[in-house]
Amino acid sequence: MNYPTTKNVRALLKSTAALGIGLMATFTPLPSIAQSFKAAVGKVDITPDSPQQLLGYGARKSTGVNDKIYHRIVVMDDGKTRFVLVSSDICLIAPSEYDQVAARLKKELGIERENFWWSFTHTHSAPELGPPGLPEAFLGERYKHQYDKKYAEETETKLVSAVKDAIKRLEPARLSVGWGHSNANINRRARDAQGKTYLGLNPDLPVDRRIGMLRIDKSDNSAMAIIANYAMHGTVIGGECTLISGDGPGIVSEYVEKKTGATMLFINGAAGNIAPIYSTQPTPFRLKEFEPLLGDRILEANARMTSSDAIVSIKTGGTIVETPRREGLKWPGYMADYTGTNTAGTQVVKLPVRFLKINKDIAIWSAPLELFCEISNEVRERSPFPYTFYYGYTNGWLGYMMTDEEIPYGGYETTVTPFKPGAGKDLINGVLGYIEGAMSAR
Repeated sequence: MNYPTTKNVRALLKSTAALGIGLMATFTPLPSIAQSFKAAVGKVDITPDSPQQLLGYGARKSTGVNDKIYHRIVVMDDGKTRFVLVSSDICLIAPSEYDQVAARLKKELGIERENFWWSFTHTHSAPELGPPGLPEAFLGERYKHQYDKKYAEETETKLVSAVKDAIKRLEPARLSVGWGHSNANINRRARDAQGKTYLGLNPDLPVDRRIGMLRIDKSDNSAMAIIANYAMHGTVIGGECTLISGDGPGIVSEYVEKKTGATMLFINGAAGNIAPIYSTQPTPFRLKEFEPLLGDRILEANARMTSSDAIVSIKTGGTIVETPRREGLKWPGYMADYTGTNTAGTQVVKLPVRFLKINKDIAIWSAPLELFCEISNEVRERSPFPYTFYYGYTNGWLGYMMTDEEIPYGGYETTVTPFKPGAGKDLINGVLGYIEGAMSAR
């Protein structure tokens, strides 16, 4: 609705007086709608200047750089809630590393933990960041070395500084939402005739090819940020290559940024059983093919989002989903906050799940998991919100979470999970319970 301006009202009063038309003695003030939604972005280079241990595949050290890696940051503020989303070109981190940075943001900037989401693209060609976390419980031989504390401290400080700078540059903004589709991924649970499962490509098993899109525009309608949520392992490049790279997610982000001028955050989805269609290549040669395969599909989805809102409401929340812990797992002591014993005396994993509600139609949930896509697909299908996105690899890593149907087939994922059968159902119930309850009521 277009409300009359003060000038127009005065003209109306003058004209009616000239015509002898009487006006009511009392006048109701016109409503005033002040835009309160603001946003800002940041992008900072975190490419190390010295060789680093790479995380992903076996233990190996970098010998050079194929493409630079970054923190990409969006800060959103609706006047009541300030929310920070970071996408980093890193494979994964321990939840304790997230805790450390979250504590700094709270102390230095007053950002509440529930309002800081740190997501990882899951590139397998990036340096380690901080202590190994839960992987040392599964792959102890992989972590004989000490992690690089200097690189970790520098990378943490770059993140905090970039958030500080973005907050200083908050400006009026608008928000759009939409869906896209790309065939750049495939289920990676390959099977032989006897049912043995191993890492490969399997077009007959479930996949999630939707792209969940958010775009933030400046007040002049130019694009500020594109947030693209897509499920795909960062494994286009294989373990033979020792060059640092953002892999598929990083290459696609750079491509979209060059085409649009916006900062693009690639947020991985439920990629636990999903690979890129060209996977574990011995060289970076095929990375460029993901520019049209995924990058152009993001650009197409972006072009279809023709409407945007200047009035934006942000609400955050969280819950802990407890599910039984696998026996015989040597849990790292510095991650004690993420395990415990329930009232029945059962050892459990304490899984932190975060929620973000934007206006009345967008529900985003995140977890520190490599989640099988069937689980997030079911949440999306049953959610009352038309736009329901899952942000994976967020705020740490607590292993793979499989479906009960896939566990009997074995495979790599069964060796790197702290969960027992039934965990997927526990997560679905916990997430939908929150979405249908607290989230829908607010």
